[in-house]
Amino acid sequence: MDTGWEWDDSLFEGTARYYRRGRLPYAPGLAGTLAEVLKLDGRGRLLDVGCGPGVIALSLAQLFSEMVGVDPDRGMVAEAAREAADQGVAGKARWVRARAEDLPAGLGTFDVVTFAQSFHWMDRDLVAVTVKDMLKTGGALVHISDLKKDTEVEAETETGTGVGVGAGTEALIVGGPPPPAAPWPAVDELVKEYLGPVRRAGRGVLPHGTPGGEAAVFTRAGFVGPQRHVVPGGQPLERTVDDLVAGVFSMSFSAPHLFGARRDAFETDLRRLLRDASPSGRFSERQPSTEIFIWRNDPR
Repeated sequence: MDTGWEWDDSLFEGTARYYRRGRLPYAPGLAGTLAEVLKLDGRGRLLDVGCGPGVIALSLAQLFSEMVGVDPDRGMVAEAAREAADQGVAGKARWVRARAEDLPAGLGTFDVVTFAQSFHWMDRDLVAVTVKDMLKTGGALVHISDLKKDTEVEAETETGTGVGVGAGTEALIVGGPPPPAAPWPAVDELVKEYLGPVRRAGRGVLPHGTPGGEAAVFTRAGFVGPQRHVVPGGQPLERTVDDLVAGVFSMSFSAPHLFGARRDAFETDLRRLLRDASPSGRFSERQPSTEIFIWRNDPR
């Protein structure tokens, strides 16, 4: 992480209620791909680190007998518990409010550990070594993210080193002109007008963004791999003004609390911008593909 930035518990404060509606979904077929590659059959234990409102863990619920989600944000853990109850899987789900750095926290051993767009917020070397000790021999660490350069649509496997489901997101109706694209560049400029040009992150700033280079971290920790899989997206999605507003407030760099007393003014300006861009209040976006890197806890 950038020098001078320290994690604090306001990083995602107030974002949990917006997360499921605002974030674009992971690509269809993610659960099926993991089931096939990892030979998951409804048994075993899953640990989802930085679980947020439980998007990944709950999408994989049918593949495990027990799931444990860990997240430091109180709102995220509460949302995950509510969603698990709504989906009828509360009996095999446990949600723990803790930082990844607090692991193992007496949680036991696991067959699979997932990090879905969360690993970059952690003390990565410490967490990688810790979760390796929590994995059974031959167990898998799965790093999941949106494919940043979404030019690959094939679901193929390679060996090398290498914004959760929105409740308001629907497939576009076939026929007729599509709605306009979501005006994200203009939205980004509006956020900067209110919060300044440097990316906010909790009580601090991240002028250079979050770190990459996960492969080096996992290799140093002793993992073997990775196997790379791309689950294709590309599906056209229809989004509403409310969906896009939720998307903005679901992000750490535009979390509701960062606007302080100007929060309502910002939302008014945001909704005006979106209505000007699409008087119908409808927008089109494409679902991103999902990139998966699988690392093994293999003593060989």
